[in-house]
Amino acid sequence: MPLRIETFRNDSGGNALYKALSHPLAAERAHALLARLGASLPFAIYDPDGIAEAVDVFCPLPTPAHYFVQNLQHLGRSFRDVEAEPVTAISTAHVTALFVASFDAERRLAQIRHLLPAGLELVSLEPFKLPRELLTQPARYLSPLNFATNFVFFRDEHGHHTRLTTTNYWPRYGAGKVSLWCRLFGTDGQVLATWTQDCDGPESSLVIDSREVRARFDLAAFTGQLFVHVVGAAGHDIVKYALDTYGDAKTVLSATHDANSWPADLYAGLPAPGADEDVVLWVQNSHTTAIPSHDIGFARMGSREITSLAGEIAPFATRAVHMRDMLPQLSWPDQIEIHAGKHVVRPRYEVIARNGRSRIAHPNVERTDLVTDPALAMLAPLMGKGHILPGALLPPDKYLTELQPTPMSSAQQRLPVKASVFDTEGACVGEHRFGDLPRNHREALDVSELARGAGHVELTYDFEAGTGADGWLHALFRYRHRASGHAAETSFGSHMFNSALIWRGEPQSYSGPPPGLSTRLFLRIAPPPLRTLCHLIYPVSQSWHAYSTTSLLLRNTAGEEIASSELRIPASGSRLWYVQDVFDESLLAQAGPHPYVIVRDETCRLFGYHGVEGDEGSFSLDHMFGF
Repeated sequence: MPLRIETFRNDSGGNALYKALSHPLAAERAHALLARLGASLPFAIYDPDGIAEAVDVFCPLPTPAHYFVQNLQHLGRSFRDVEAEPVTAISTAHVTALFVASFDAERRLAQIRHLLPAGLELVSLEPFKLPRELLTQPARYLSPLNFATNFVFFRDEHGHHTRLTTTNYWPRYGAGKVSLWCRLFGTDGQVLATWTQDCDGPESSLVIDSREVRARFDLAAFTGQLFVHVVGAAGHDIVKYALDTYGDAKTVLSATHDANSWPADLYAGLPAPGADEDVVLWVQNSHTTAIPSHDIGFARMGSREITSLAGEIAPFATRAVHMRDMLPQLSWPDQIEIHAGKHVVRPRYEVIARNGRSRIAHPNVERTDLVTDPALAMLAPLMGKGHILPGALLPPDKYLTELQPTPMSSAQQRLPVKASVFDTEGACVGEHRFGDLPRNHREALDVSELARGAGHVELTYDFEAGTGADGWLHALFRYRHRASGHAAETSFGSHMFNSALIWRGEPQSYSGPPPGLSTRLFLRIAPPPLRTLCHLIYPVSQSWHAYSTTSLLLRNTAGEEIASSELRIPASGSRLWYVQDVFDESLLAQAGPHPYVIVRDETCRLFGYHGVEGDEGSFSLDHMFGF
């Protein structure tokens, strides 16, 4: 059963209450609350904000003798089969204690204090509150900025290491001093280390390396998750980062990115294993309560036959789940739907090939709030291509590029799509019409066969094949080095790009209202001898400038700009470039141990990929993020 919590809504954003209740420190404070209530039976609940059920998810409360509400619209509700009563009836209640389900109990009590029986013990959510030093806005506890948090898949074992890289981007929005409160959980969910890391000045690099953390705290090998809480954030309560996997062997190399810190009912885009592969889903409990046995399940996309996961998963624990064990009848290009029950923040999966090489990626949130939108087909004459999903096309003589459309909405039964290949100068050189794909399709396209050279591919709706569009177009892109067999993959959703017209929040902006017509992308630079690559695409939904006006800004570890280079990309074109070819060795040495590049364009919205190339045909590739 899905957890009875509201996490994220696309119309209103994230729910700070969820993060306040599920924070790792909240569990420690919940014990004090439960002890007081357990010693004060019988008790009543006063639920002025309608949050008692959410509290009960993370802090199972005793059954109350009475359940009081303030809002008359809440009459008819119940808590543990105890019917709601108006709070005005509290004066005749025969209870020892009153639990006020609020983080602002004093204000709530002031409204009803004259109704309270004499000698009543008062208990509230005060024990749940984080220490004041972890609060960005202490006067408003449920401010989203108090819970700028995220999870990170973090591993240091068997020759595999992980490195988180981002920047201190919050001062751009008015933040002062910023710090990170970090807690590392092991495979069993036990706390391995807790520390606070001060961030340096604005735009400075932020790096957390598993090898350094392991050495600092003298830890044994681990695979677990790192919880990061940003204190002092402004503007964004989203913690964005790039995550590299690197190894003792030169063949260990992969990349992914931030976890999208809101758990969901469903995730999709998990590939079934190929004939020579094992697909491992890393199920990481994101909460202070255990995941019950059989609460998480897996099904072939489009099927109602769900195979459930046996065995309880402890709070904050990590379990490797092999898809061959769960769904042995499936194989690539089958797709797997994850019935996650809001227990996990977007999980990671690892594809381990028989040649010993592996890659890490993530499934995406499958939305449950969408319906098909016939207006998208009707608006095509005005919006041109409309929603575009741009994919990098690596040089086809060296790499194979594969594309698979992935249903990403529970309402999506048909998917009318086509793939168009563009060369670097923006000319369309190939097209493949998938038709109106059913939800359970097994289609995958070798894009390299359509390509005449480098460039990119765009997945768009094909309204000649069908009209079942919902604006949530997703796909999985796979890349394979032809000589070594090393592979990488990434998945994401479509947007409208570079149009003066707006449709339901598109084209999106990094900050502010649509349309988003500018670019600020983050490119971390891997340490030598690795070579850092960047593939920039200039997608155009309607019509826009003939060329981009793009700046590549090299910044040192302290966030100071030390060099720049200009780049012009034709509309519907792309450019693949390497950091080491644009900025010479002396500049990169001058930039310090953790330099990075900001891709900036004030004239158009670009889409980008970052990656690195190593020896023995190893490489990584993932899409970039901006802020």
